[in-house]
Amino acid sequence: MRTCCIHPSILSADFVNLQSELGRISTADAVHVDVMDNSFVPNLTLGLPVVKRIQAVSPVPLDVHLMIDDADRWAPEYAAVGAASVTFHAEAARAPIRLARELRSAGTRAGMALCPATAVEPYLDMLGELDMLLIMTVEPGFGGQSFLDVTLPKIRRAAEAIRGSDLPLVIQVDGGITKDTIVRAAEAGATVFVAGSSVYGAEDPAEAIAGLRRAASDQHTR
Repeated sequence: MRTCCIHPSILSADFVNLQSELGRISTADAVHVDVMDNSFVPNLTLGLPVVKRIQAVSPVPLDVHLMIDDADRWAPEYAAVGAASVTFHAEAARAPIRLARELRSAGTRAGMALCPATAVEPYLDMLGELDMLLIMTVEPGFGGQSFLDVTLPKIRRAAEAIRGSDLPLVIQVDGGITKDTIVRAAEAGATVFVAGSSVYGAEDPAEAIAGLRRAASDQHTR
């Protein structure tokens, strides 16, 4: 994995033309696929059949983010279709350690997400069970929101815990990522960045991806 990875979110893409929209981000490290059930979050997006088709045609790996109830039941199904990583919400998992192990045993990177108001401290002891910790930098459910700077201290605490334990774990951030906010998130310790409207809203998504990657990498090399 690169020092800084950019995962464009298809939540900001044209859902009628998803295959061509995937082609526009072929220089990304992965595509972030938001699955919402209109229960855990107040929005409804994609389900398993559509994700399976995306997996079949995507030029980049799938980073599936489940914003759904009953993650214990459904997360393994998304691993089974070949997603490179599957992230479930701590708030929606009854047995997060068991679920993370099940995902890993299926050959998928296991991620766990925390909403902005969810503290990271109760989950520090289970970081060794994960490949990625997703810290939401907006309230989950809708694209186009503004970055919440109140989440920066949580990113720093998580990054310090990971460095202290020497775990091969990455911190992903999702929500309001632009050339400006990516610098703050990278400085706090994030290395994987989900960007929706700042990529798909750009005239040249490839250049937008490159610009975000440069901004984050510059911060990490200081």
